Amino acid sequence: MSSKKGGFTLPGEAGYEQLTLELAEKWGADVIRDSDGTALSPELLSAGYDIYSTICIIREHNDFANAHPNCRQQTILCTPPKVFTGDHPFEINLMDGFFEEQFEINASEESLALWQVYDRTQNKPVAAWKYKNGIVSFIGEKWHAYTVSFFAYRIWEEISMYNHLTNNWQKEHLMQIDPIQAETMVYLCGWMESWCQNHPQSNVVRFTSMFYNFVWIWGSNPNNRHLFADWSSYDFTVSPKAFTLFSERFGYEMTLEDFVNKGLRRSGHTVPDQRKLDWMSFINDVVIKEGKKLIDIVHRYGKKAYVFYDDSWVGVEPNHPRFTEFGFDGLIKCVFSGFEVRLCANALCDTHEIRLHPYLFPVGLGGLPTFSKGGDPTKDAKVYWAHVRRALLRKPVDRIGLGGYLSLTNGFPDFVDYIEQLSDEFRDIRDLHRNDAPATLEPRVGILTAYGSLRAWTLSGHFHETDRHDLIHVLESLSGLPFDVRFLSFEDIKSGVPDGVDVLLCAGKAGTAWSGGERWADHQILESVSQFVFGGGAVLAIGEASALGGYDTYLRLAPILGIDMDDGRYFCHGKWQYTCSPSDLLPENATLSERDDIRLMNAETKVLHGSDTPLLTAHAFGKGKGIYLSGFSYSLENTRLLQNLILYATGESTNQKYLPDNLYTECAYFKESGTLVIINNTDSEQQTRIPADKGDLQITLAPMGIAILR
Repeated sequence: MSSKKGGFTLPGEAGYEQLTLELAEKWGADVIRDSDGTALSPELLSAGYDIYSTICIIREHNDFANAHPNCRQQTILCTPPKVFTGDHPFEINLMDGFFEEQFEINASEESLALWQVYDRTQNKPVAAWKYKNGIVSFIGEKWHAYTVSFFAYRIWEEISMYNHLTNNWQKEHLMQIDPIQAETMVYLCGWMESWCQNHPQSNVVRFTSMFYNFVWIWGSNPNNRHLFADWSSYDFTVSPKAFTLFSERFGYEMTLEDFVNKGLRRSGHTVPDQRKLDWMSFINDVVIKEGKKLIDIVHRYGKKAYVFYDDSWVGVEPNHPRFTEFGFDGLIKCVFSGFEVRLCANALCDTHEIRLHPYLFPVGLGGLPTFSKGGDPTKDAKVYWAHVRRALLRKPVDRIGLGGYLSLTNGFPDFVDYIEQLSDEFRDIRDLHRNDAPATLEPRVGILTAYGSLRAWTLSGHFHETDRHDLIHVLESLSGLPFDVRFLSFEDIKSGVPDGVDVLLCAGKAGTAWSGGERWADHQILESVSQFVFGGGAVLAIGEASALGGYDTYLRLAPILGIDMDDGRYFCHGKWQYTCSPSDLLPENATLSERDDIRLMNAETKVLHGSDTPLLTAHAFGKGKGIYLSGFSYSLENTRLLQNLILYATGESTNQKYLPDNLYTECAYFKESGTLVIINNTDSEQQTRIPADKGDLQITLAPMGIAILR
């Protein structure tokens, strides 16, 4: 049994008291919690552990929702475009294609007044239309395509719905209730009071976020079940009442089209316009105001309030300057990856806790078996821990834990043993950060996006939801690299790149919030970046960073980078011939994204890698440098490439103290205590050499091994 204790939250389960207490001892738990679908017995509640109690404040209230149907939460749906072929009247069935167990049309008078029928062929609204029994009818123009946007109640809470259909939860279809309705908050405050009175043994109330879930619109056809999903979207915060309150505050009216956006919707990946930013600010105000009422009740009963930053998190932005107004004592984040660890650690609260994967569920989020036939949860845990551990070396959290059904560990003894080992590693790493911090390299990195620090260490969701974007791969690599990293918006740099930034990094597909899109139309942004680089700074542009049509170059940073992207305008223009300049920046087995649309702008641009097309280039601009990389995907080899490029951009050597020569290993040096931690990020034995103050260190690490040298 481990002699180390604390910092571990264990999911308990009534009926499995002996197992719960045995694993609490083995894994060094100091907290026992319940999970959705489980309960804690009196024996577990009185076993001497702190108790976390899970509540999802907006579901499990069906009696109230049925009695107050106007208090149910809503969304805006937009029908697929339908072409009018000339048969009158033209009719559109609103629910055609939508999952009817999730939605119910809101045909109230206040709702109908806001609905919009659009001629998508001409991109203009239709003035005259009628609604009856789920059908909108009107006189259309032949061969034009039309859509209808309308409010719909969400009648099955999405996380419960997912688990019901995926993990075989057998319970009534839960509905969610809306805090923007005054009756809802009167009810919820009373419910919270009663809950606290009836749970005297609970030390921590773990809010499964607050009120609004991320958008997840399901379709009726199982071949396209998930019509639209976006972890960072505010699409589930809407209602006619919210529209009214918004217009009273901001002095203008939102429309359904502001959310529908020609049927494409406005995901977190698109550059937010001012109307979207205003709506986000409005909803944050609502969630903070109403959420604080519930948190104050919890505190009044002597309990702590933690928020689980997943599920119904929308309006709970942990990097928002106002986040502290909630009064949360801690934040819990489920993590698959290193960047999610950094997101949690960056939150403005006292206690940071990560919920490890795999969850103790039969089936994982990807639909593959975990704690069931064909699953290998030990292997899964090792893969996730490899990502998490390297981030923990750079920035600590206070606690780790698991979620789900503890009974599922029966039959997986190797998983039980591995979690014991993992827990001890976590506590060792956590304790090193107390009164100490790992050394960093000289260059300081600024990540430039349309959201800036509001969305630090995230795009929108977990890795598997955003892995098509270069930037999330960059963040995963950076999460464990020895650099100071900050996140900047275009407003932050408009009057000059702030002090404390040596390398400005921009990455992503054209038109996204991450590459900047129309933000690059502002000449002051270009002036600011140009001045920064000319004076000695560096820009690292990846993928289609700064891409924007309508100018002399497609990449707005082209004069600094010395390259441009050919969107067709250079078809008749000649190309600069080049030979690759020798470089040791590219590690063996590193990969670059193949592109055929990159062209040199002048003879001075160095091509560091590329055959028919430049894929990695460097261009001197004044005293500074512009570096272009064709794309980026996370791997250990590419992580070393990114590290090399950041050092090269600022003229720093890639051979520095406390940088292992073996890229499959990483280390952190805690100077105050003189402690060096080396980790092996692979499942095979690795030998590595580390230049240190007292000479080179040679060490052999077991698969996934860790060494702590003092």
